[in-house]
Amino acid sequence: MTSTLFILNDAPYGNERAYNGLRLAGALAGKADQSVRLFLMADAVACAKSGQKVPEGYYNVQLMLGKVLRKGEVGLCGTCMDARGLRDDEIIEGARRGTLAQLADWTVEADRVLVF
Repeated sequence: MTSTLFILNDAPYGNERAYNGLRLAGALAGKADQSVRLFLMADAVACAKSGQKVPEGYYNVQLMLGKVLRKGEVGLCGTCMDARGLRDDEIIEGARRGTLAQLADWTVEADRVLVF
């Protein structure tokens, strides 16, 4: 099995980096023999905010993240969450507060690391 770690840094809306990272992570998670992990840092922690409401016809990163969660793991930088006032009970089910030590472990274990 090939493992890929995605690290997202940018806010969920405003530019398309998080969107494109989630698109690729979701597509890869849907393939056989692929393990996908996603770590959200900086403003990207807002991707995991539950209850997102976007205009009709606009992409919803919460739904995109759910696709990754069905087959993979999602961690959020706890320090970044705290800096933005994002509590554990505000993030979508399945996503977990993480640490830099966890990200270091995931990086060592990954065959590929992609940063968006």
